Amino acid sequence: MDKNYKVKVNSDVELEFKLDEIQNLDAQPLSHQRYHVLKENTSFKAEVVQSDFLNRKYTVKINSNTYEVDIANELDLLIEEMGLSLGNAQMVNDIKAPMPGLILEVNVKEGDEVKEGDYLLVLEAMKMENALTAPRDAVIKSISVEKGQTVEKNQLLIEME
Repeated sequence: MDKNYKVKVNSDVELEFKLDEIQNLDAQPLSHQRYHVLKENTSFKAEVVQSDFLNRKYTVKINSNTYEVDIANELDLLIEEMGLSLGNAQMVNDIKAPMPGLILEVNVKEGDEVKEGDYLLVLEAMKMENALTAPRDAVIKSISVEKGQTVEKNQLLIEME
């Protein structure tokens, strides 16, 4: 299986590369951060001006042009595909059914204040009980389901404010 990388240049151009494409790049180091690159018989001078290895963000100078480069590896792409995020937490206001099932318990009512991790309701799906918890501290705005009700995947269960 090839490793894939998604590269975003200046926050607007997206490119995808496979590991073998990167390994076959003709780049010769000139110094610690400077390289000579040959691509399709064209010569380039490249310099890594600034690097943030942990966040995979780089400032690269190619010939006389400077580019901001963000690199996403396979794990980053999988996390993005799953709708999750590392670092930039999104404000979750809606609790939706992760799968079709039967509501066994509703542990909150409208107007209740909940803390992150509090049990909101129990959903039975595929003969397993799944406790859905509060993703953040919030106040319950509305509840769209009741005990004994069947729900579909992605059906709105609870709104929070």
